[in-house]
Amino acid sequence: MSVRLLIDNDTGIDDALALAYLCACDYVKIEAVTSTPGNVDVDQVAANNRALLALCGRPEVPVLVGAREPLQIPLVTTPETHGPQGVGYATLPDTEPASSVDIDAVDYWIEAARANPGELTVLLTAPLTNFALALRREPRLPWLLRKVVIMGGAFYYQGNTTPTAEWNTHVDPHAAKEVFAAYTVAAEQGLPSEKLPIVCSLDTTERFEMQPEFLTHLAEEAGCSEPELVLATDPERTLSTASNPLVRYLSDALRFYFEFHRHYDQGYIAHVHDYFAAGVAAGTLEYQTRLATVDVETESKLLFGTTVADFRGLWGKPANAHVVTGNYPEAGFAELVTRLGSLARKLNTDS
Repeated sequence: MSVRLLIDNDTGIDDALALAYLCACDYVKIEAVTSTPGNVDVDQVAANNRALLALCGRPEVPVLVGAREPLQIPLVTTPETHGPQGVGYATLPDTEPASSVDIDAVDYWIEAARANPGELTVLLTAPLTNFALALRREPRLPWLLRKVVIMGGAFYYQGNTTPTAEWNTHVDPHAAKEVFAAYTVAAEQGLPSEKLPIVCSLDTTERFEMQPEFLTHLAEEAGCSEPELVLATDPERTLSTASNPLVRYLSDALRFYFEFHRHYDQGYIAHVHDYFAAGVAAGTLEYQTRLATVDVETESKLLFGTTVADFRGLWGKPANAHVVTGNYPEAGFAELVTRLGSLARKLNTDS
């Protein structure tokens, strides 16, 4: 079955990988990509999205801007994690200045959901600012959308921003709290369980631990004439010379991510959180979930941005989310290399 997808991201290296993957799925119709400030400011996010969509042969997909800052706190970006432009060492020319986009992302979501009830899947791989604003304006969104997938949070797992908080939630915890509260209200009003958001937290996204050999396999699948070798012994900032532009882009982006993880004593690897969430939204990756009631801490300085899941109903509130508890990284990476390799080969042929 075809999937009609609204994507909200803060591109971001793993956001870029996820977006390229979804462009490679021919049965996925990307209705729009909305940009949220997070890894970089929102204008840079939008520029990254436009450039990557053009590279992947999808220049017609609208790229929209919504919120420019979190709901209540100052924006904090992560140049140390994703590079000053958000996509590591990768560079692409922007296809259009952000000032020419005059459609508000939140208004677009609401209009699209009302016009297509039960047909749109939403993939959220950024802070939940735009989605919280949309739910404020249209509380019926949980009923109007087909499916919602959220990458964010950490439950029985160490945070990646503070000891307990995950990055997307920590950037705008007030938005995340509003989103889960809205789904609690919807559940109390009889929202069917299958319409509750699927939450891909660090507990399972960090199982998608990419090794640099992935890029060698991708180049082979793409038909590159020379092997693509990304080695831990290479000097930092080494750039790809791959003949294929998509392979070169992803290699340069991911090399920065490998180096970042090594700087934080995690090894020469990359956690590609958003790809897993994209596979859940596209229906290509298998996973298991448990129903839970999720809330977010916004008052404590010590635990600011921490997500908490009540799996046992101790709060006496209805479940407001499906929290992913299991997935299959080996199969997921096999799917990723096949899809991206096919797209890269096609782009070379078309050019």
